[in-house]
Amino acid sequence: MNIEIYKPYLDNAKTYKGGKSKSEIKPGADLIKLSSNENLLGPSPLAIAAIRESIDTLHEYPDGNADRLCQAISEYYGDRLSTNQIVCANSGSECLEMIIRAYLDEGLECIVSTPTFMPYVIFSKKLGVTVRDIPLSAESYDIDIDGILSAVNSNTRLLFLNNPNNPTGAYLNDSDVKSLLDQLPDHVVVVIDEVYRHFASADDFSEATKWVNAGYPVIGVNSLSKAYGLAGLRIGYLYANERISAYINKLSRPFFLNTLAINAGIAALQDTAYISSTVDSVLSGRAYLFHEFGRLGLKCYPSQTNFILVRPSMGAEAFVEGLLEHDIMVRSVANFGADGCVRITIGKKEHNEALVKALENIL
Repeated sequence: MNIEIYKPYLDNAKTYKGGKSKSEIKPGADLIKLSSNENLLGPSPLAIAAIRESIDTLHEYPDGNADRLCQAISEYYGDRLSTNQIVCANSGSECLEMIIRAYLDEGLECIVSTPTFMPYVIFSKKLGVTVRDIPLSAESYDIDIDGILSAVNSNTRLLFLNNPNNPTGAYLNDSDVKSLLDQLPDHVVVVIDEVYRHFASADDFSEATKWVNAGYPVIGVNSLSKAYGLAGLRIGYLYANERISAYINKLSRPFFLNTLAINAGIAALQDTAYISSTVDSVLSGRAYLFHEFGRLGLKCYPSQTNFILVRPSMGAEAFVEGLLEHDIMVRSVANFGADGCVRITIGKKEHNEALVKALENIL
């Protein structure tokens, strides 16, 4: 045995590569970044004030278990979630990693449906897990419920559902989720990653709290990176029934969230006016861009998120480079499993108008 490489599957594992920053693309340029699904309105004013007020206490350790943030999340959900059902973490991605470490190991299996958020696959394979991919339909990116059910076996432990889905923008309704949950065996836990849920306007959008409270083995995963504009502070949380949450919480590190993140997160959750303005901005921008994309003949897919997936006839890379010449960053998502497609974040009004003007030049 080569002790330097004790786990060959870890040595061969891929690492997740997020979208590039402005400085990595064009140092010093005034770019419009529509590539990472960030909130271009910026953070909540209340969150910024909370950060400023916290600066003088940075010599002290933060809350050990982020209990105050858990309490704020519970209050945000009203009577739907208690603090004992909530586990905070240093980003939604860390929530996913904790879930995977808690339920998966070498010889066990999980199920994903690509195109989707690739850390489900990457984090699982780092543990030597078999990942079964039941792809979304090629044309409409609909979920294959029968295919998922047929892939389940005695070694399956997790099913990952991204709702709404990144990068397609599609969503799962109550009927689809209930159909899956009712037919899955008891040893399969369903992870519903809903970090884009604030932007879902469909009447039948299926929020994970409904299924947790109905007694299903469901874990909801959220972050404050998208709607709340706090991507740089890396705040995430998951929720489930108390037994599951207590089990996953065993993997928490001491002092895992810093003081600025905790205090800003609490303030952001309480700023309902800011969230309403963010959602209104995204929904109006989404409607505007769908109309303009249609006018320009750019193929796009329905979205319940703060981004739109498009399939340019010129090819994804040429499209990305063409927009970059107009100082606009968008992202090719072939690595998500959506070959030939590009994901475009919905920005502020002036960003969206600049995007349309650039598209008129390159299409």
